[in-house]
Amino acid sequence: MNKKVIAIIGARPQFIKHFPLEMAASDHFNLMTIHTGQHYDENMSQVFFDQLGMKTPDFQLSLGGGSHGKQTGQMLIEIENIVLKEEPDVIVVYGDTNSTLAGALVASKLHIKLVHIEAGLRSYNKAMPEEVNRVLTDHVSDLLLVPSKTAVKNLKAEGIEKGVFMVGDIMKDLIRISRERDVLSSDQIGDYLYVTLHRPYNVDHEERLKYVLESLKQLGKQVIFSVHPRTRQSIQAYHIPIGSNIKLIDPQPYFNNLSLLSASDGLITDSGGMQKEAYWLEKPCITIRTETEWVETLERGANQLLFEDLEKLNALISKKSKIVYDSNLYGDGYAADRIVGEIMNIL
Repeated sequence: MNKKVIAIIGARPQFIKHFPLEMAASDHFNLMTIHTGQHYDENMSQVFFDQLGMKTPDFQLSLGGGSHGKQTGQMLIEIENIVLKEEPDVIVVYGDTNSTLAGALVASKLHIKLVHIEAGLRSYNKAMPEEVNRVLTDHVSDLLLVPSKTAVKNLKAEGIEKGVFMVGDIMKDLIRISRERDVLSSDQIGDYLYVTLHRPYNVDHEERLKYVLESLKQLGKQVIFSVHPRTRQSIQAYHIPIGSNIKLIDPQPYFNNLSLLSASDGLITDSGGMQKEAYWLEKPCITIRTETEWVETLERGANQLLFEDLEKLNALISKKSKIVYDSNLYGDGYAADRIVGEIMNIL
């Protein structure tokens, strides 16, 4: 337990990924956490502490807002100060946020072993800041822990083969834990579609947002739309009418969100993580994007990409074709144990 590992988290999906690791690491090494504050909403994040008993981060920064460059630069400075003081043996980063890249650069500059959880994902869309973050992080990582064979192939194509291990998807661990602790519940009684959209290209521009909402209005059943406050402000500012079948709700804490998805007839989203969650909960998914990092979910029509022709939304989501789900897609729900094993190997 004298070995020290610092993990860096900055957004809600990284809380989801971090909790299983925290559980699995408890008897193996001293795991400290830096929360950069890149995205923080107490209502949405507090549930991890209240319902799961997750430890409060050892270091809580407040570095949300500002341009990508400013935010990443401030994180670099603050994370480096902490790392110089704490002298960890390993730094762990998750996914593809600015917090991920800042942590990776600190580890690289200070010659500290870097572990990237959820390595090897590619959308091949460099216009997405997340794509740049994940590519750069992979190229400076010592241990690349990937969720799928596709991720292994992506890295090999870029000349990265050393230190790559397929461990499964750590987000699946929390689905397993949620079921074991019986924390999935919903007051909703089916017969609705669940919608989460947050990407700027879908919700920040008046004409696109009108088009999206009009398309949801044409769906033949109730829609529960978990809407970002910024999006709600746009709806009000542009005086966009909401269809009578659409119910707007605030962004939901993790387990509420999962429960609403679990009780629904299907998901319409532009989120990466929720594409997987829909798959694991065996809910059909329409992804309002031109690409996905999670290409395996597209097999057998479990997840379908749609962006330009949203008029097709109703036909796609209503299609009654039988989808065969692979219960082992992205692992068995015990990725965190394998991750701890690989970290112990480099320690």
